Amino acid sequence: MTATVRYDDVEVGAEIPEQVYRVRRIDLVRYAGASGDFNPIHWNERTAKAVGLPDVIAHGMFTMAQAGRLVTDWAGDPGALVEYKVRFSAPVVVPDDDKGAEITVSGVVKEKLDDNRVRIALTARSGGAKVLARSTAVVRLA
Repeated sequence: MTATVRYDDVEVGAEIPEQVYRVRRIDLVRYAGASGDFNPIHWNERTAKAVGLPDVIAHGMFTMAQAGRLVTDWAGDPGALVEYKVRFSAPVVVPDDDKGAEITVSGVVKEKLDDNRVRIALTARSGGAKVLARSTAVVRLA
């Protein structure tokens, strides 16, 4: 695949439209199976609360993947993502109900680089808290 967004069509300051990604407990169980991370804080409320968490929390890498998804969907090619960095700043708490939690992600083009690449600053929030800090992605565009 090749990115569908053209480098020449993107300006510094361009916003990537906000997306909301829902996460439910079943999503965490599926992710645990795919990743091999069966830590019970990600699926067992009793264990999560016993270690001081408010409830079950999403895997950090699951949260990171949702923010990365914003960028790859925007670029039109998952292979366009060439660098990705985040710091985890707060957990995504996932209640045991039909709604679950929401991760809201947005981005802004911060810099145009050589070789058709752009640096994007990402913002990810859940439950009113910023869940990823210093989040940046570098994407190679068409």
